[in-house]
Amino acid sequence: MSDSSKEDIPIIINGKPYPDIVKNPLNEIALTSYILGALFGISLGLIPFVSFRAFNLYLMALSTFHFLEFYITAKYNRGKVHSESFLINNGVEYISAHLVAICECSIERVFFNSAKRSDSSFINSIIFIVGLCLVIIGQVIRSLAMYTAGQSFSHIVKTSKIEDHDLVTDGIYSFFRHPSYFGFFWWAIGTQMMLLNPISFVLFSFVLWRFFSKRINYEEKYLVEFFGKKYLDYKKTVPVRIPFIN
Repeated sequence: MSDSSKEDIPIIINGKPYPDIVKNPLNEIALTSYILGALFGISLGLIPFVSFRAFNLYLMALSTFHFLEFYITAKYNRGKVHSESFLINNGVEYISAHLVAICECSIERVFFNSAKRSDSSFINSIIFIVGLCLVIIGQVIRSLAMYTAGQSFSHIVKTSKIEDHDLVTDGIYSFFRHPSYFGFFWWAIGTQMMLLNPISFVLFSFVLWRFFSKRINYEEKYLVEFFGKKYLDYKKTVPVRIPFIN
């Protein structure tokens, strides 16, 4: 997960933000979209023919997440959209965590087959259902956060205030102080519950909590600088809702 502080500076044409075409090679964007769509479609199509359907659902959730990162940015925040907005290259820790999750799932599927089946026990069924719900809820909340914030949303922490950066406190932001982080956190943890991955569940929980704890602390220093008492008052009344992050 990238913690870069480099800013996205939109190109302004006739008072409206437009994406920098240099950062938007259309062939790469089209190919990435095609691959994500193919991954989703193949995973969905194979569900009736596989016994471990949770892995297919995981791949569908993963492809949906990364497609929506680009799509929502392109539709509601086009001044900041570029080929990296898919967030596929989201840092070494993020990529490594998902690779570990896939390896764990594959190894446990071979050596502990019954333990990986959601229908093998009542507890497994509950864990799978809760995980699936977290994936859906997390995705919806993150997407709503990006839509609600519009031009004020950025995948990169802003270290200087630009004209299109407003303090958004309505909609989903009236319930969560950082809804995009909340959604990402629970979405990722939900994927590991859905896969019945105990090791990756602990790994994801630790890595994501540490990442968002540091990122929120870093980001809020600048938000206080940008918006002063207005943000401090907002911070007092609206929680993050990620455990142990104030």
